[in-house]
Amino acid sequence: MRQSDAWPVRVGVGFVRACAVALVSMLVPGVWAAAVALGIRWGASNPWSWLAPLVLVCVGTLALSRPVCRAVRLLVARWTATVVPDGYRQAGPVTQMSTGYWWNGFGYERTRRDAVLDQKWRVRWADPAVWRDVRFTLVVPFTAGLAAAVPPAAVAAAACAAVLSGPVGVLGLVVAAVAAPYAWRPVEPVAVRFLGPSAAMRLAGRVEELTAQRADTTVAQAAEIRRIGRDLHDGAQARLIALGLSLSTVEKLMETHPEQARALLRDARAGAATSLAELRELVRGIAPPVLSERGLVDAVRALALDVPLRVTVRADAPLHAEPPIESALYFGVAELLANAAKHARATSADVSLLRDGGGLVVEVEDDGRGGAGERPGGGLHGLRRRLAVFDGSLEVTSPPGGPTRVRMTVPCESL
Repeated sequence: MRQSDAWPVRVGVGFVRACAVALVSMLVPGVWAAAVALGIRWGASNPWSWLAPLVLVCVGTLALSRPVCRAVRLLVARWTATVVPDGYRQAGPVTQMSTGYWWNGFGYERTRRDAVLDQKWRVRWADPAVWRDVRFTLVVPFTAGLAAAVPPAAVAAAACAAVLSGPVGVLGLVVAAVAAPYAWRPVEPVAVRFLGPSAAMRLAGRVEELTAQRADTTVAQAAEIRRIGRDLHDGAQARLIALGLSLSTVEKLMETHPEQARALLRDARAGAATSLAELRELVRGIAPPVLSERGLVDAVRALALDVPLRVTVRADAPLHAEPPIESALYFGVAELLANAAKHARATSADVSLLRDGGGLVVEVEDDGRGGAGERPGGGLHGLRRRLAVFDGSLEVTSPPGGPTRVRMTVPCESL
């Protein structure tokens, strides 16, 4: 009974999907047919009458290629959960120079609008994905488009036969019912085969990604060096200078005013202790000693004791990774716990460290109010870019009302 109920549903869903695939696939051939009809109307024997239809074919194919490909990717992802990456080149930033002109990576323009427009078209025409999309629009009508057109064509034939009272109507309905659940399915292998980025495109994208990661690493290192210098200059360095002045004054007052000298020595001792604490805190922010001495798991457990939350740490022991990976994950956990306490108003958090095949997975879940989102320049975005240096990934699940769950995954062969 359940199978008989499922079959009409499959037929109905398949028919709708087949119609959608046929409609999207036949948009460009529809432009071609309109151009041919226009050329015939203007005079098929006159060669000059075909000039405008030819321009219509070229412009229409180029203009519809990207929307058609995006629609096919959307349909395939929604129906089969198969994500076909587009592989389009991304435009770089547009910056204003000291001369007032705008640089877009290719040339200088007087206004930002002109620079962005020039960059857009230069990137698009130099992108191999444009011609890959054009090729797909030429292939899909004669592959997935023809297969998807069978059910609606059979229904149309059945409707015409019903008007003419012919026996073809029943046959058309049977063909449509049998083909509908399967007619739309060829669009997935065709999209995977012809819409995915080629090896050259993947290599170019990887080079661009590594270039961006190198730039991010350089900027992060420069910012860290400035922070260390500022902390040393404003904290420990100033206290050490004051300590030296106090000792010089004590040397002069030792014989004439011993009580004042003792008071200055007490202040100098307190200042030395404060300077030592600041230096230890600075070193902990650069490379926590517990991380290098006891590993990532114990470092995270020690970190959990200093956070104003009830933190539970679960781990597969022992976990050993390269020091840069452990440092990135440690500071990632520290940032997530700080965000949970400061922004999410959480009261407790769970941290899990475990192996996953050849990688290291760290999950942080809190009971805060949720709604955490990744924005350019934000903490989660920076964390994602830091993990990307190690080919890592970041997954954030934070519905309104919570809980917030962040999963950091880094491949690591040393596990």
